[in-house]
Amino acid sequence: MSLANRAYSEKRNFIRMRIDTPVEITLDEDQTLNGLCCDLSGGGMAVEVDRALPVGTQLTISLSSSHGHNPMLRAKAHVARVLSGPNERCQLGLEIDELLD
Repeated sequence: MSLANRAYSEKRNFIRMRIDTPVEITLDEDQTLNGLCCDLSGGGMAVEVDRALPVGTQLTISLSSSHGHNPMLRAKAHVARVLSGPNERCQLGLEIDELLD
């Protein structure tokens, strides 16, 4: 099936994987946030954190593994969207800019 024939919700460049994995977000040398990565794809991820960050914020993410492989993924990313709900946690849509070693 071609991309044009798929439903709008399925028109993604990368498949989204549902995961619940700890993630550390580094904003600068003095500021880090801990969160939970809810889903991951080849181009980005959704992360739940305790506070919202402005769209466009540049950050470094370190995704951990529950199997002791740490870090499983390190990348530079930026905040592409912010979704806040009725509770104090919010979801950040992060777009991956560069994979790190």
